[in-house]
Amino acid sequence: MKTNAMRILESLGIGYKVHTYSFDEDHLDAIHAAESAGLPLERVYKTIVMQNQARETFVFCLPAEAEVSLKKARALTGSKEIDLIKLTQLLPLTGYIRGGCSPLGMKRKFPTFIEELATLEETIFVSAGQRGVQLELRPEDLARAADARFADFT
Repeated sequence: MKTNAMRILESLGIGYKVHTYSFDEDHLDAIHAAESAGLPLERVYKTIVMQNQARETFVFCLPAEAEVSLKKARALTGSKEIDLIKLTQLLPLTGYIRGGCSPLGMKRKFPTFIEELATLEETIFVSAGQRGVQLELRPEDLARAADARFADFT
């Protein structure tokens, strides 16, 4: 089954590989996804959605084990305050559910940032927009498809 993320990549002529795995409802984080799929943890990237005080939405794509530095995220987005969106906001805002949130194909385009560490890797893995499915692609291709920029925010 094709996801929106896959359709976007194909429409841009971007190559990717699909990796599927059995997911666990109790462990939907990127670390468990990497372990379940047998993927190298340092190359599995999670998608974090945040909002600032003006309710502007921003998307951050970062290594599974990393955390967004709020100080760096504020500076990067020009925000006074920034925080994770509430889980109940994820589906209405992005069209995705926890454990299946892709930086590609959200309901609307939001400013998107990919941790610059990704540029050190030949390929990285991101959610395909469905639980149990990861996409492997070049960081540069992800940035082009997501209209994202690389930045240091961890």
